[in-house]
Amino acid sequence: MVFSLSIMWESESEFVRGREYGSELLSPTKHGLKADGFEQRGRSWHVGTDIPSDILVQVEDVDFHLHKYLLFSRSGKMTRILYESRDPDLSKIVMNDVPGGAQAFLLAAKFCYGVPVDLIAANIAGLRCAAEYLEMTEDYEEGNLIFKTEAFLSYVVLSSWSDSIIVLKSCENLSPWAENLQIVRRCSDSIAWKACANPKGVRWSYTGMPQDIQNPKWNEMKEPIPSGSHTAPVDWWFQDASILRIDHFVRVITAIKVKGMRYEQIGAAIMYYACKWLPGLVNDGNGEGTEAMNCINGNGSGSNSKYNWNGGLHMVVVNPKDEISALQEKERRMIIESLISILPPQKDSVSCSFLLQLLRMANELKVAPALATELEKRVGMQFEQATLTDLLIPSYNTSETIYDVDLVQRLLEHFLIQELSEASNASSQSFLGKDILGESQTTASSGQNAKMRVARLVDSYLTEVARDRNLSLTNFQVLAEALPESARSCDDGLYRAIDSYLKAHPTLSEHERKRLCRVMDCQKLSVDACMHAAQNERLPLRVVVQVLYSEQMKISNAIANNTIKQAGESRYQPIASSRKTLLEGTPQSFQEGWTTAKKDINTLKFELETLKTKYLELQNNLENVQRQFEKSLKQKQTSSWSSGWKKLSKLTKMNALENQELVDQVTIAGEKPRKTHRRWRNSIS
Repeated sequence: MVFSLSIMWESESEFVRGREYGSELLSPTKHGLKADGFEQRGRSWHVGTDIPSDILVQVEDVDFHLHKYLLFSRSGKMTRILYESRDPDLSKIVMNDVPGGAQAFLLAAKFCYGVPVDLIAANIAGLRCAAEYLEMTEDYEEGNLIFKTEAFLSYVVLSSWSDSIIVLKSCENLSPWAENLQIVRRCSDSIAWKACANPKGVRWSYTGMPQDIQNPKWNEMKEPIPSGSHTAPVDWWFQDASILRIDHFVRVITAIKVKGMRYEQIGAAIMYYACKWLPGLVNDGNGEGTEAMNCINGNGSGSNSKYNWNGGLHMVVVNPKDEISALQEKERRMIIESLISILPPQKDSVSCSFLLQLLRMANELKVAPALATELEKRVGMQFEQATLTDLLIPSYNTSETIYDVDLVQRLLEHFLIQELSEASNASSQSFLGKDILGESQTTASSGQNAKMRVARLVDSYLTEVARDRNLSLTNFQVLAEALPESARSCDDGLYRAIDSYLKAHPTLSEHERKRLCRVMDCQKLSVDACMHAAQNERLPLRVVVQVLYSEQMKISNAIANNTIKQAGESRYQPIASSRKTLLEGTPQSFQEGWTTAKKDINTLKFELETLKTKYLELQNNLENVQRQFEKSLKQKQTSSWSSGWKKLSKLTKMNALENQELVDQVTIAGEKPRKTHRRWRNSIS
């Protein structure tokens, strides 16, 4: 695009015409050779002049038929090549390493011949690097190409938002020349300064600007618009910055951090960039993050789009097994590693959902272990914000489990370490007397609430992964016992996880089932959970008895507390004269509640007695079976010969006893009867 403003470049040796705002026309005319222009013939370029060319310059696969005098008078590189060749009749020079390629060399050649050259943001970086490569300095000609391109960069490009973005984008293929010439640094600083500007003071065009604001006069001439007529959204620069390559985006974000932008906005820009360049990160369609995805699709960004998706953007990885090329995998790995390295250190700079999805892709693409560990620590800092869907990360290593349980275990450890560190810092401040506003109590309360949320999250995760038949009992137990007991006020979620694990692993032994149930506190189960556990045949009998006993103790304690409360209240009330009067003075709701409680107590007692009776019956049956087994075993061991001798000895004993009885009878018959006194027997009956 060419504008009408022109500035005269004058020197003692030449008259250089052409510099326009947004574009510059370069046409040095000192030398006597007149060229009508350049003509392309196939893969060759020829100068439109009557004088035949005397040198062929080959750049990449393009040939340039030029004249030595004009090139050597402005290029130190050409002069040195001719001098080093020791051949005054040199007719061909091969240059395959010209920054910017054949296009940049063509512009430099046109400049040497005085052909007008349009300087725009798209070609200025390549032409500046080519001028440096060709050594077109002021030592050879005043107002040479280096001077002209450097002036255009400094006064035109760096003052424009869109031109700075375009030039930085064009530097992707100019390494290391663009780095050495500080083009990347200067463009990054320019972009950073403008991005950190007050949105009310934005006076330049940007991608996504409302159509009613975009008028040609303001965009092209950069004239200020009336104050207060337009306020740019806080994320107005996200879309333009997201077109940059990852290394240049890192340079821009680093410069923005130095300028002091809020970390929430930096985190939002990083999330926006990740959504655009990592195809595996997509919105789950729940309505959150709509503005962010609209910006990615080029539909503009609203003024409220900054934080609509920063706190709740929920992402899932789709088709993780899709085949990608090695080059794409390398590029994505580099993007993930770079984004991890520039994440703001503050806790809530990005959402936990985004961090977990980034961690999922990091494990899939095998990023550097140090960066993966750093990302895990970042997740641990805000682990209480995670959801179950975020934690269901597939296992990409050699593990046989479906989900990466070890990863969740490490995340939980980082969370506990972070909570311990915050608690110790708060206690130290309280000890030193710096806790003026009660921050230590607030920190302790928030830390306990965070632990309770994490406990519910872990219980839900265990319930989900417990269905995996390859999940070992040790992994389940370690993850369930990682949190302190104070983190769970109710163990219903843990009971559901245990029940799911028992369903998926029916071959567990009695010892393993008892070991599994040790992670649960029966006293923390609700009434519904206790009723379910009492009828759960998968639980060990000992656990069922513990559940019933704990429930009975709860009811007893509740009754005792109510009794104590009633006694305390009756101290200040007149004693009822009779039981009827007492019942009449008792509220109807309390009587109904008491009746229901007594029914529940009787029901639990009956169930407990039934279980005890069944237990005793099973024990008696077991003892009877054991006795019968021992008896049958002894009978088998006894031989028929020994049993015959036993029968014979028994018969002999019986005969001896019969003979003795006959002798006693004869003796008694032969004696005279004697008169004896009758003796009275004392009886206690």
